[in-house]
Amino acid sequence: MSPTRARPRKSTKSLKAPPRREFQTHHLIPPHELLSEDEARNVLEELATPVERLPKILASDPGLLTSPEVRAAKEASEPLAGRMVRIRRPSPTAGEAITYRVVIANLGD
Repeated sequence: MSPTRARPRKSTKSLKAPPRREFQTHHLIPPHELLSEDEARNVLEELATPVERLPKILASDPGLLTSPEVRAAKEASEPLAGRMVRIRRPSPTAGEAITYRVVIANLGD
């Protein structure tokens, strides 16, 4: 077996990050709804749980961009951390499964 020559490596400094693409909704991503403070309070009373016990979702999660309210809030630079989101998923047994999440700030922000 003959030895092979080492291939020259490409410099990583010359590589540019690809441009960011605008998020497009997909039929597999369930709709996310940003709740008002009154709606969130009513949901927490109905569930009889504190907000700290709810699952979290990052403010940068692409699923949040399915909500026009979230897009408008991001464009207006409003903070989303602490807000509640309702996610409606189709379910073969229940018809519709509803989950709630609390938006948290992006990691590193």
